[in-house]
Amino acid sequence: MVKDQEVERIAKKLDKMVHKKNTDGAIDLLRELKNMKMSLETLQSTRIGMSVNSVRKQSSDEEVQSLAKGLIKAWKKLLDGAEGKMEERKKSASPLQCSSKDSPGSSDSKKSEQPDTPTSPSTPTTPTTPTTPTTPTTPFTPKFTTFPPAPVTTDSVRTKCRELLVAALQCGDDYKAIGADCDHMAAQIEDYIYQEFKCTDMKYKARLRSRISNLRDQKNPDLRRNVLCGNISPQRIASMTAEEMASAELKEIRKAMIKESIREHQLSKVGGTETDMFTCNKCKGKNCTYTQVQTRSADEPMTTFVLCNECGNRWKVSWLVGYLNIPLKSFRLKPQTIG
Repeated sequence: MVKDQEVERIAKKLDKMVHKKNTDGAIDLLRELKNMKMSLETLQSTRIGMSVNSVRKQSSDEEVQSLAKGLIKAWKKLLDGAEGKMEERKKSASPLQCSSKDSPGSSDSKKSEQPDTPTSPSTPTTPTTPTTPTTPTTPFTPKFTTFPPAPVTTDSVRTKCRELLVAALQCGDDYKAIGADCDHMAAQIEDYIYQEFKCTDMKYKARLRSRISNLRDQKNPDLRRNVLCGNISPQRIASMTAEEMASAELKEIRKAMIKESIREHQLSKVGGTETDMFTCNKCKGKNCTYTQVQTRSADEPMTTFVLCNECGNRWKVSWLVGYLNIPLKSFRLKPQTIG
């Protein structure tokens, strides 16, 4: 069997590729995984399936997508095989239990039909085989309805957060029509957030609180639908900012406000005197406006500020203009850009 450390190494590399949105070299890692003999315990402990699935969704390379699908399909069969064995154990245990219940009646019928048979008294003891009591104590393999399997936790805080995420995902009837597994999805979202902070501190709770409030927002149903449909992956929703989770209407309002603010900033200027005596060092235009401000003591010359009316560039000119008392219209200076 393959060592867990090797699989974890590959999983970290794949996660880093997904985070950087650059899947170059993923094909080599997927081929390396294909040559490994994977066990069910390794799949569950390393969560390699989630990493491969994330690469498959992000990569545009058909070979990467095909190889990732093949790996996920093979690992899914491994999970189905474990589930099938568990079902067979349950089925094999049930006839034995039924036979143990029906054994007294069957022994009585055999006695009535064959009263002289010497083996009839021993029939009630035959169903009590030593294998039946050991069935409940055999290790139970959890049954996963989706792949990759949901991460398990025993932390009460994390469990409560997952329940709140499930309630947020189910606040509408969308999940029924889509057929999404909200429990599995909430567990993945919470686990990605926990893996980032490694504890359940205030930052962890604040991150979860923002996810829950945005998913429950009745004015932003598209966010919840995109998460349920898979357009937004659990890993993505776990790290999105408030601006990215905002509704389309709110994004348009914010965009318009930013545009208006930029426009006002570009147009705002102190009233001055228009002149063509200065040359802008950016657009090389001469349509400028200058103002003189007293920035030093009263006995020192004023500072001259120039604004280009074409591109909005601002700069100040040498203090010699005021010190030598030379009119601006008869004096040309090379502009000095501020800061």
